[in-house]
Amino acid sequence: MGDISGHLAAITAAACWTVSATAFSLAGRRIGSVPVNILRFALAWPAVLCAHRALYGSWWPVGAPAWAWRDLLASGFVGYFLGDLCLFRAFVDIGPRRSLLFMSLVPPLTAVLEAIALHQHWTVRQWLSMSVTVAGIAMVVASRTERQNVPNYRLRGYLLALGGAVAQAIAMVLARHGVPALPGAWSASVLRITSGAVCFGMLAILREDPRRLRRAVADRTAMIAVLVGALAGPLVGVTLVLYALAQIPAGIAQTLTSTSPVLILPVSHWIDRERIGVRAIVGALVACTGVALLLWIQ
Repeated sequence: MGDISGHLAAITAAACWTVSATAFSLAGRRIGSVPVNILRFALAWPAVLCAHRALYGSWWPVGAPAWAWRDLLASGFVGYFLGDLCLFRAFVDIGPRRSLLFMSLVPPLTAVLEAIALHQHWTVRQWLSMSVTVAGIAMVVASRTERQNVPNYRLRGYLLALGGAVAQAIAMVLARHGVPALPGAWSASVLRITSGAVCFGMLAILREDPRRLRRAVADRTAMIAVLVGALAGPLVGVTLVLYALAQIPAGIAQTLTSTSPVLILPVSHWIDRERIGVRAIVGALVACTGVALLLWIQ
């Protein structure tokens, strides 16, 4: 089911999520989650448009049916705006690794929604492989660690992370339906990121203090982190995911991209001084086994 390139794109996207989650978390602690969201789109949106211009000779996707535009714009609204608004606040409240615990719910949610909405048929071996991967991810992010220099736990952070997971699952299914009707992943990325950029632009106009944004822009460390996160996430990572969605089922793509908590282990140890326990290591091995099974059964 799908070319191996789709699986490799999804795994590479997981590495991009690791970079972007860490960078946005660092920036969010300095300038706040809403300014980070606004600024990342201010940086990523022109970059995506320029990439589309270079690849297809136009700034904007043309020739796609109206229903594909509808699905991808809706995917951008639900995933980028609603989902990321929740997730980025959770990054600040409870840290990136614990926020990703709830994001491990996205693959099974996506698979169920895909089966219902798109009538996607899954084999028993695929369900088993996905379950093994998700179980390993959950073990990694739920493992106890010695914490230093990380945010205090807050119920709000957990609820926001759960809301972000549900929104991302819905967004993935919408994108899976719309991507095949477009010329390529960059075209789909333009529509999705435009939807998110418009929503966050309106939010900035309606409620964000311009002085707060100016202070955020003046914070050089935060801006470097936002730039790194924008390039790794909305620009490269999302495009890789959309390419994967055109090749493989959304549930499998989301399972592979959700391995970022495994990849973030050494980063959490280095930045947040977290001690990685035996359970986290075992979970990483289990998740890798599930990924290998997903690749093997294709």
